[in-house]
Amino acid sequence: MFNKKYFVYAAVAIACGAGGAWFSDMQAQQALAEASAAKAASMAALPPPVAALFRQQLKDVKGADQSLGQWRGKGLLVNFWATWCAPCVQEMPELSALQAEIQDKKLQIIGIGIDSPSNIAEFAEKHKIAYPVYVGGMSGTDLSRELGNAHGGLPFTVLIGADGRVKKTYLGRLKFDELRADLASM
Repeated sequence: MFNKKYFVYAAVAIACGAGGAWFSDMQAQQALAEASAAKAASMAALPPPVAALFRQQLKDVKGADQSLGQWRGKGLLVNFWATWCAPCVQEMPELSALQAEIQDKKLQIIGIGIDSPSNIAEFAEKHKIAYPVYVGGMSGTDLSRELGNAHGGLPFTVLIGADGRVKKTYLGRLKFDELRADLASM
């Protein structure tokens, strides 16, 4: 009798534990589904080119995959460039200095290199770039076209507000007085 009583208690405890684990798993799955639906809805609210940008998974200069969606909700200055593009290289020190100025203003500069991973990594090692740089490769040109670069020229820079809307695009070497005025009006 004594052993049967403990056996019943153990069986009830195991059943309750299993039921609790099942219930917890169901809640976690529901929360995941709700979060996924919320993310999809928020992406649907973005203009298609910006949504395409935030869906990108690009390698950084160290070869690690990075989601550009990590920048969602911040103002973003996206600079498309290449190592062989003289105006691109000329504006990079000024972009680095600008990143230092704006780091506390919920604005981030990112660079998307239209070049090979090895060229971009070598360039980044040689130059001190104060903002994240990603490898877009040749498909980066397509992304820049989606964002308004009709001719595929470089450098091409896109100013995106924290709301995910394209505020302005710049083709060619940046005029930093104009850019600072645009940033001040955001």
